[in-house]
Amino acid sequence: MFVPMIKQLTHALPVAAIAMITSWVMAPALAQEQQLNLYSSRHYQTDEALYTNFTRQTGIKINRIEGTEDALLERLKNEGRNSPADVLLTVDAARLWRAQQMNLLQPVRSAVLDQRIPAHLREPAGHWFGFSKRARVIVYNKSLVDPKAVQNYEDLAASGMKGKVCTRSFSHVYNLSLMSALIDHLGAEKAQQWARAVKANLARDPKGGDTDQILSVAAGECQVALSNTYYYVRLASSKKAEERAAAEKVGVVFPDQKSYGTHINISGGGVLRHSPNRANAIRFLEYLASDEAQSYFANGNNEWPAVLTVKLHNPALARLGTFKEDQLNVGQLGQNQPLAQKALNIVGLK
Repeated sequence: MFVPMIKQLTHALPVAAIAMITSWVMAPALAQEQQLNLYSSRHYQTDEALYTNFTRQTGIKINRIEGTEDALLERLKNEGRNSPADVLLTVDAARLWRAQQMNLLQPVRSAVLDQRIPAHLREPAGHWFGFSKRARVIVYNKSLVDPKAVQNYEDLAASGMKGKVCTRSFSHVYNLSLMSALIDHLGAEKAQQWARAVKANLARDPKGGDTDQILSVAAGECQVALSNTYYYVRLASSKKAEERAAAEKVGVVFPDQKSYGTHINISGGGVLRHSPNRANAIRFLEYLASDEAQSYFANGNNEWPAVLTVKLHNPALARLGTFKEDQLNVGQLGQNQPLAQKALNIVGLK
């Protein structure tokens, strides 16, 4: 509609005036192309380098809104089609799947993302992508437990583990996603039986976060626990002597190496449904898959890069060694969430 108006005006106005009108008409579009509105629940200081370098490389300014996962999803829901948000970044497949179910995300097709991000770390229709990984491992007290006794997630349900297991709430997405994976591998009935047996083996009621579980194992309050790897690496490389000492008292097992592999949590993101800067949003996701950005995830926050060819320069993370990871698609983890929650509710594991 603006183009015919400009053409009509060009017959009556000098060149300078035409340039001014054209600039006035096009300025909003140009400004829009040079910004990105990011909603993020990631709260890591090292992510600042990601944003700074993206802007340095592209000239695209990042405007950030940060908050908890639930608060951001509620905000997006309330904003509806008037939302200024372009990209959602959050932790765990369960939350990304929830955003998809709320119709907040749009599918993206990108040759860069398809090439760089392994298929099992991408939602099949392209609604969201995993950019970093954390393994859900078993930590054990080196003085009290033979690691051969806890080589699989299923071993946490063994009778010999009675009174030895501690964990954070199973309502937390980390454990919900693990339960979702077990439902896929074992079947819903056997996974529910596993959850009931784990509950019977608890040394105490679920409480705290993953770091608390590691510290409890180190202190002998319990003997084994579930934790994401980056919490352990954070303690092992801490500047505090007492935290390093606690990490030294525990060992790490990557479960189910002879079967389906260790469960993987992701941190990821997608383009929001009403993104006003869609091209910039896709460009940002592609940047997160670059070697540079992937190195920040690994070296800055002790997360494994999603891109397999990126080399680690994080000694504490590298010391954990290589392992077989579960290849179950992250989208399936989301789809199994209702079944997982139902099974946990039935056995009373909260």
